Amino acid sequence: MTPIEDWIINIRRELHRYPEPSFKEYNTQQKIIEVLDNIGIESEKIADTGVIATIKGDLPGPCLALRADMDALKVIEEQTELNRGYISQNEGVMHACGHDGHMAIVLGAARLLNEMRKQIPGSIKLIFQPAEEQPPGGASKIIKEGGIDDVDAIVGLHIFGDMDFGKIKFKPGCFMASSNRLNLSIFGKGGHHSNPQDCIDPVFISSDFLSSIHDEIQKNISPSRYVLGIGKIEGGEQFNRTMDRLDIIGSFRTFHDEDVDIIESVIKQKLDNLMDAYSIEGISDVPKYNLDIIRAYPVLNNNDKFTSAVYELLKNKHPEFEIDKNAKPLYGSEDFAFYVKNIPGFYFTIGTKNIQKNVVEINHSSKFDIDEEVLIIGVRILKTITIDFLNNPKDYIQ
Repeated sequence: MTPIEDWIINIRRELHRYPEPSFKEYNTQQKIIEVLDNIGIESEKIADTGVIATIKGDLPGPCLALRADMDALKVIEEQTELNRGYISQNEGVMHACGHDGHMAIVLGAARLLNEMRKQIPGSIKLIFQPAEEQPPGGASKIIKEGGIDDVDAIVGLHIFGDMDFGKIKFKPGCFMASSNRLNLSIFGKGGHHSNPQDCIDPVFISSDFLSSIHDEIQKNISPSRYVLGIGKIEGGEQFNRTMDRLDIIGSFRTFHDEDVDIIESVIKQKLDNLMDAYSIEGISDVPKYNLDIIRAYPVLNNNDKFTSAVYELLKNKHPEFEIDKNAKPLYGSEDFAFYVKNIPGFYFTIGTKNIQKNVVEINHSSKFDIDEEVLIIGVRILKTITIDFLNNPKDYIQ
């Protein structure tokens, strides 16, 4: 193992020991600032708990941003044979999605690129972004505060536990889905179960809604274009009383931003029809509903030209990598999507699953971990893309 690999692994483990949730990454912020300072890169705070820095080459040229997310999840980490030396010391919080690895990879790439800055045209912006896991997310705040104003293109990555170690996946166009939260409250008329004729039961209304909504949506959209799920249903207090209100929380994801409008319209129409169907003569104020659909992250679209250039580059420079350049789009969502709505960008995934090392848990598991050899692969990819982009920007962007 090389010194740079040891260095990256040690940073990743230190970040893993002290995870912090979305919008509270204060100690993580300080750690990143210290590491950057130690390798000779000045940085500043952005988006409250984020960090931004620039490596300036000695020659004129474009600017490429490398982005890493910083936040952890509210998960109690379970001890395993792998994590004994670096298990979370912040009770109830865990880097269960690989963001510690993402930060270590970008820091590793930054160290190598800074060492060769005299040969680099243009500049490299390092973006350590808070709150990817918690909508509205940190990307929008980075953008609002001018973090990408002088950036020509941006690159991001994600480590995945359900992909074989070292495998690299991406595709041009839609790569990750939009994420949208559904908050629904249905109001009926409560009363005793012995007098159902005098009640309007929101349970029956919600049952009709949930049992038919997929059929209604699929009259307009192919089932391959979306997923919809319910995460929580809550209502009522008394076993023998019809409740007045029932609350439903769920989400839906699509691969086309326009499908969000269609699904929202179908949901509203279905609910309107149900209110009419369950109305009782003489009762004017119920049934009724409140619907709030929160559009969290849009579809993540990789820039076609950039993605094609990366594939040709990696194929030639790193033939040892197993690359899937037309990967199936993922129903996962990412606020990296906001960056690529503003500037050309490229997002890819790297697999860390290694049965021989018992690295088999998926992201967000309380036993999630990575094969740390994946870190140097990520560093090599970012370094290769960055150098080629800065020298040949016309191959990547218009």
